[in-house]
Amino acid sequence: MPKIKVAAVQAATVPFDGAAATARTVALIAEAAAAGAKLAVFPEAFIGGYPKGLDFGCCVGRRTSEGRADFARYVRGSIAVPGPEVDQLAAACAAYDIHAVVGVMERDGGTLYCTALYLGPQGLLGKHRKVMPTGAERLVWGFGDGSTLTVVDTPLGKLGGAICWEHYMPLMRAAYYAKGVEIWAAPTADDRETWIPTMRHVAMEGRCFVISACQVMRRSDFPEDYASRIDAGPGEWMMHGRSVIVGPLGEVLAGPLVDEEGILTAEIDLDDLLGARLDFDPVGHYARPDLFSLRVDETPQLPVVIGAEG
Repeated sequence: MPKIKVAAVQAATVPFDGAAATARTVALIAEAAAAGAKLAVFPEAFIGGYPKGLDFGCCVGRRTSEGRADFARYVRGSIAVPGPEVDQLAAACAAYDIHAVVGVMERDGGTLYCTALYLGPQGLLGKHRKVMPTGAERLVWGFGDGSTLTVVDTPLGKLGGAICWEHYMPLMRAAYYAKGVEIWAAPTADDRETWIPTMRHVAMEGRCFVISACQVMRRSDFPEDYASRIDAGPGEWMMHGRSVIVGPLGEVLAGPLVDEEGILTAEIDLDDLLGARLDFDPVGHYARPDLFSLRVDETPQLPVVIGAEG
């Protein structure tokens, strides 16, 4: 298979403004394509915003009217899937002949989901909803189910992945490995040094290429009325980036990029995956199914089913 260039997009988004963030994403898709990339991975919640430092007025047994107003603003900045913003992203992928994985805040009824969209020149190829929001994320995000443990076949290879701390769920990683993922997209909001060894571990364990993208955000990137009360630590930088691209033997191919915007690129060759599995295949010759097994339920978990037989 010919080599392809892939990209991790590290940039600041436009918080709480789905239309403006979509326009920024379209421009960055064009920029990645101009750099020769055939696949661009964007950070977690790039459209809609990652609400770092906001508590939405919640504590045990109490919510505030100000917090509800914060949440309403957050909802207004989210997008529907499918929807007009998704159409714009798909049109950009078609115009520039590129695939993209874009982290969005998805609005479905009265619930928000942290979602990764898989897009290509053909349109929306699939989506993954974060199955386990971490910590206080659970206050404002719903839980995805097994129906969006998505791996899509593309001309570039089998594309899948997880969002942020889903990477610390070993059974979930095994489910993806069983689907033969070759290019692993890792939208994240984790900008710490400890994230890099996690990405190297996933690449080496899954014998896949890993593309991790994280935002860089300053207090000044947020609306002034929010920036003044965000509890996200000292200093101007609230998210440092540390996007990275890793090969199937854990080797860092590009990055990490810290405290600046940029598009990391690396040339990858899927044929390298064949030799990488000589001594390790997590769901093949290294799996020991006589000792260990995993059952994955991929049926949609719907609270209300209309018209189904009882």
